[in-house]
Amino acid sequence: MSEVEVLPKKTHAKSLAKGLLAGLIGGLVATAAKSFAEKIYPPRAHGEPEPPGVIVEKIIGHRLEGAQKLAAMEAIHWSFGAMTGAAYGALAEYYPAATAKDGAGFGMALDSLTHGPVLPAIGLAEPEELTFREKTSEMATHVVFGVVTETVRRVVRKMLG
Repeated sequence: MSEVEVLPKKTHAKSLAKGLLAGLIGGLVATAAKSFAEKIYPPRAHGEPEPPGVIVEKIIGHRLEGAQKLAAMEAIHWSFGAMTGAAYGALAEYYPAATAKDGAGFGMALDSLTHGPVLPAIGLAEPEELTFREKTSEMATHVVFGVVTETVRRVVRKMLG
């Protein structure tokens, strides 16, 4: 009987910059995946205004229309995805337990934070206003966001060394 040598798992030195970059890239890819998932299972079935549109109108103080509104909404949507991905990448760099469940926990936490205290605090929604279907759509698409963010973050981080 021969002994099997167990090699230690390769790890990389912690780097805030690499964690932020890997998370940012993951967040951008995940934003695209979440947008696609929302086309399959839309969170707002009754034509309610989308949070990015309401946010931008609150910031500028008046309504936007057409291409101007669409561009502003897309900027908010992609910026939020990139920033949350970068924050997640930094957290994962120093607190690896944050990556548990391959990012699904991150997506669920993000959904709970945004649709729990954040959106109501800035006057965009009341949690009890969402239907069961809207709540499940939001949770499902945020889980997609979390899993894709983690998957891409992990690959990019390995590539960065």
